[in-house]
Amino acid sequence: MTETSELDDSFHVFDTTLRDGAQREGINLTVADKLAIARHLDEFGVGFIEGGWPGANPRDTEFFARAQQEIDFRNAQLVAFGATRRAGAKASEDPQVKALLDSGAPVITLVAKSHDRHVELALRTTLDENLEMVRDTVSFLKDQGRRVFVDCEHFFDGYRANPEYAKSVVRTAAQAGADVVILCDTNGGMLPAQVQAVVSTVLADTGARLGIHAQDDTGCAVANTLAAVDAGATHVQCTANGYGERVGNANLFPVVAALELKYGKKVLPEGKLREMTRISHAIAEVVNLTPSTHQPYVGVSAFAHKAGLHASAIKVDPDLYQHIDPEQVGNTMRMLVSDMAGRASVELKGKELGIDLGGDRELVGRVVERVKERELKGYTFEAADASFELLLRAEVEGKPLKYFQVESWRAIVEDRPDGTHANEATVKLYAKGERIVATAEGNGPVNALDRALRVALEKIYPQLAKLDLVDYKVRILEGVHGTQSTTRVLIATSDGTGEWSTVGVAENVIAASWQALEDAYTYGLLRAGVEPAE
Repeated sequence: MTETSELDDSFHVFDTTLRDGAQREGINLTVADKLAIARHLDEFGVGFIEGGWPGANPRDTEFFARAQQEIDFRNAQLVAFGATRRAGAKASEDPQVKALLDSGAPVITLVAKSHDRHVELALRTTLDENLEMVRDTVSFLKDQGRRVFVDCEHFFDGYRANPEYAKSVVRTAAQAGADVVILCDTNGGMLPAQVQAVVSTVLADTGARLGIHAQDDTGCAVANTLAAVDAGATHVQCTANGYGERVGNANLFPVVAALELKYGKKVLPEGKLREMTRISHAIAEVVNLTPSTHQPYVGVSAFAHKAGLHASAIKVDPDLYQHIDPEQVGNTMRMLVSDMAGRASVELKGKELGIDLGGDRELVGRVVERVKERELKGYTFEAADASFELLLRAEVEGKPLKYFQVESWRAIVEDRPDGTHANEATVKLYAKGERIVATAEGNGPVNALDRALRVALEKIYPQLAKLDLVDYKVRILEGVHGTQSTTRVLIATSDGTGEWSTVGVAENVIAASWQALEDAYTYGLLRAGVEPAE
């Protein structure tokens, strides 16, 4: 079931994540994955969701059957993808055309050859027969009550080789009843000025309604898409997070954000743009790829500021170093604290963390110097907000935040005759006036330390039972004492509702890991609202 969208039909946002995006190396979508992504895209408010090629494989055929039963589409129409009929056949008798109809999709996209060499070498037919294949298939599907879009494959390369034939494919499709004819930069080799010039000419010479499908092989897919819009295209084909074959497709999210915020076009239902960051990350989770931190608009670093000069300006007016308000796309501004930080960076970061520095210039100066001093030793606070907050609170309170006092710890790795290894750790500490000694085994010395610390503290602080170490990274920094090197460890920890990162630096990996673990537990208790020990 599809409800009528509040948007008119004058401009289309067409998503092909489930078809073209799924061709990215490393993406293997199940039917359940495709259904989940379709729900996210419909919630975001795209107008069309291309679900795949029914009849080409059982997975896509099942997807169309289930999508129409299991998803109540509120904004999008489901699109089936296929090809024009075979040479020398009739569309009404072509099995793959029948599969498109059997999918039940209200909209069908046909891929058609528009490059003369592809017609002759790949299809092995004549240029006239290729036009008849387009005409026959489009008109047949229109007679069956389907809306039809035509993707002119390799259009821009074909136009360069034989512009009159490429345009004849566009005219034929439009005259047969295609609602939109999409010019495809299949090889991804075009540049924005070239796209704009070609789209303008084709629009003037054919009068057809045009769309754009851009691959990103020159890194210009988003720019090429917007150049086509400048030239008069009213249909944009994109994929979530730019997924796609080779280096990918035009990225749905920066295209939509540019259309809404830069062009002033209403292409999403009211309020949906603020869901963009969440939708981007949710789809990344479904395809099992880490969200790109530096993706425009939706990356966690998209509105992150590190340089002290930037921070000083942002303190006066955030718009001085931000092209939009990040809340417009559901993102947030972040202040990164590093050895490049100045007073403004620390003050803004304190405000972000809810710590009032009270305009204390001496306090802020101490924090800045402390950060620079520690980063010189190898610490990185821009990647470890939790460790920075603990440092900041220690300066504000005049003493470190303590829930336990460590007497000693040790980790032992035993090499056994059978080639296996035993890892054991012992932790001795004081908590709430009690001396505790705990020993545990683990899968490696750091895991053993983590378990021993948990065993020692969980009876006194049951809140720690929720903590889970979710990521662990080690980096060997530049050697400073001959063959010795400084080691930095970053640990990400979760309590089920949020995640934080802590850092440790030492001349061996176990000591650095212990520092990061100790900060992780301390910050976890702080988040849980536990009062620190006296």
